[in-house]
Amino acid sequence: MKEALLIIDVQNDYFPGGTNELHNPYEAEDRIRELIAESRECDRPVIYIQHFNPPDDYFFIESTPGAEISDRIRPEAGDRVIVKHYPNSFLKTELDEYLRSLGVDTLIVCGMMTHMCVDTTVRAAMDYGYQVKLVADACATMDLETDGETIPAEIVQKTFIASLEGVFATVI
Repeated sequence: MKEALLIIDVQNDYFPGGTNELHNPYEAEDRIRELIAESRECDRPVIYIQHFNPPDDYFFIESTPGAEISDRIRPEAGDRVIVKHYPNSFLKTELDEYLRSLGVDTLIVCGMMTHMCVDTTVRAAMDYGYQVKLVADACATMDLETDGETIPAEIVQKTFIASLEGVFATVI
């Protein structure tokens, strides 16, 4: 079993002052920093996913400070940054090809937003034949609204993690 750490969309727009602030992003980022340090200690590949939206969107616009990966977890030499334009980190990217070139069969997944890009990527990983370890406390989400009702971020987080546990991922 060869593992890689996959860090999804930890970009400035998700933090206070950004255009799409999440609930508790710093807490998730602190845990991600621990995962990065652990991965570097054991020579586990570290892969960053960076999302860019179309120029008419309100966040993650290429070449803006909000779209940049957080300085607190900045990629280092030897890390790979893969740009995506869809919630699924595999869709129209070189992620699968790169993982296969490294012999990776297991992904340790963390990042933002749990209810969107993390969820979609974890589910897609199964289609590509990867095992997934999802680090729940290294993910962040936001309040969601449906039918005039606000669903608190804590409930969104627990619901999406629970829906992935078992079939799609081992939650750690």
